[in-house]
Amino acid sequence: MQYINYRESKKRGTSDFPIELYHVDSTHPQYTMSYHWHIEFEIIRVLSGTFRMTLEGTEFLASPGDLILIPAGFLHAGTPTECVYDCIVFDMNLMLKENDACRRYIKQIISHEINPHTHFTGSTHQLHDTAWILFNALAERKDGYQLIVKGSLLQLFGLIITEKQYSPQAPDALRTHNRVQKLKQVLEYIETSYAAPITLEQLSRCVGMSPKYFCRFFQEMTHYTPLNYVNYYRIERACYQLITSDASITEVAYSSGFNDLSYFIKMFKKYKGITPKKYQCGENF
Repeated sequence: MQYINYRESKKRGTSDFPIELYHVDSTHPQYTMSYHWHIEFEIIRVLSGTFRMTLEGTEFLASPGDLILIPAGFLHAGTPTECVYDCIVFDMNLMLKENDACRRYIKQIISHEINPHTHFTGSTHQLHDTAWILFNALAERKDGYQLIVKGSLLQLFGLIITEKQYSPQAPDALRTHNRVQKLKQVLEYIETSYAAPITLEQLSRCVGMSPKYFCRFFQEMTHYTPLNYVNYYRIERACYQLITSDASITEVAYSSGFNDLSYFIKMFKKYKGITPKKYQCGENF
């Protein structure tokens, strides 16, 4: 999914069952997943097409039948190609309400003492069967589905541990963590300042880097130049305004940080492949 805020704080499910299922295909207005993180865990299953995921600076390609597990707090983004996928987002603390033998393992996962693998291909048959039961129960919501969902989540993480589908803390984990934290700082600055002019010097200064080193760092982490990412984020904000407000295209362009309407239209076509007028009229759905 494509999230409007880089630090997402949506309410999931209900207060007594904080878990939510999202089904996404190419007609969905939030199809591409921009950089963001959230305090919940997320599981994605790829139904068709491919999904290129960047997770804490590591990139991989997921194919039909693959599962992606995103731990809480991990910075991630994804680009689907002719892809249909489902997402489950849930509060892992849901699993900690009972004081039983499972609690120790869940706490180790939450604290990253146990680091589950993040990409599971179709070869992990039992794990995939369990995940499909989980997704289908949430989609169908029959009486008692909550029991199936919670049981499936416990079984899923149990299989990850028994089948050793996890890794110890990597030797360079601290360096990777520090780089991700710096990237989060930059993304947060862009999120709060996108409507005003943003310079390369401002972005590099907020993480204490020289502009030259910052450009290399940012492109290594996101595969965007800083300027391209700022424009991309501004277009995402503009799309949200076009869908949810009655503002004119000119008003949206200026409130999204563009001071030239023709440049805004050019960037919109670049990132969306369609004119903002057609997008506003709903021709992209």
